[in-house]
Amino acid sequence: MDSLPLVTRSTDAAPASAGPRLAPLDDGRIAELNARYAPLHFEERLRRLYTDFDADKVLVTSSFAATSAYFLHIISRIRPEQVIHFIDTGYHFPETIAYRQYLIELFGLTVRDLRAEDWKHQFTTEEQTWTRDPDFCCSVNKVEPLEAIKPNYHVWVSSLMRWQTEHRAGLEIFEVRRGIVKFNPMIDVTREERDAYIREHGLPFHPLVAKGYQSIGCTHCTVAGDGRSGRWLGKPKTECGLHL
Repeated sequence: MDSLPLVTRSTDAAPASAGPRLAPLDDGRIAELNARYAPLHFEERLRRLYTDFDADKVLVTSSFAATSAYFLHIISRIRPEQVIHFIDTGYHFPETIAYRQYLIELFGLTVRDLRAEDWKHQFTTEEQTWTRDPDFCCSVNKVEPLEAIKPNYHVWVSSLMRWQTEHRAGLEIFEVRRGIVKFNPMIDVTREERDAYIREHGLPFHPLVAKGYQSIGCTHCTVAGDGRSGRWLGKPKTECGLHL
C-alpha cells in the first residue's frame, strides 16, 4: 500500500454543501437528462455534469483495472480535485495495487479506499465465501462499503460501456439505482474509440493485460481471458453487484 494520507474507511463523509441544482429526479426528469446528454461527446457530458450537479456531491469510483487509466485521465483533466473512491476488497492482485499507486502519481489523483468491516472481511476469508457464494462475498467486500457512503452523494459516475456485458448493453446515460442517480457518460463509447484514446494519449494498461487478462477483479475469481470471460469462471455470475 502507498504511504500517502489518502485512505479512509467507508464511514467517509462528503463535505456539507447545498442540495442538487436539478429538480427532483423522477422518471420524467431522468428521461429529460438522457435526451439532453445523448448528443454530447462523453467528455462534454462530464463537463456538463459538474454544471448541472453540485460538484461536491459527485461520487466517482474506479476499480483500477485493465484500462482504468482511460477514465481517470479524462476525470483528472476535467476536475483535478475530484476524489476517486477505490473499493479495496482485500483480495486484489499486487499488480492492481501497484497500478493504483502508479496512476495516483501519474495523474495527481486523490484516492480514498473503501473497505468492509474487519470482522466481515475476516469471515469471508475464513469461510472462503468466493468458492460457494461469490455473490455474498462481493456483497460484503464491494457492495456494502459503497452503499455506506452513497447517501452522502447525489450522483454516481461510472465508466461502464455497453459492449462490455449483456447487462451493460441495456443501460442508459442516466438511471436511478438504489436511491442514487447513476451517470454512465461512456456507455456508448465503442471498444475501438476507447483503444484509440489510449493510444493517442499513451496511457498505461494494467500490468496483467500483457498476460492475457482483459477484466481484472479479485485474485480468487479472476483468470486470464477475453473480455469478461475470465471473471467467475464456471459460474453464471457476470457482475459483482455494484452496478445491478
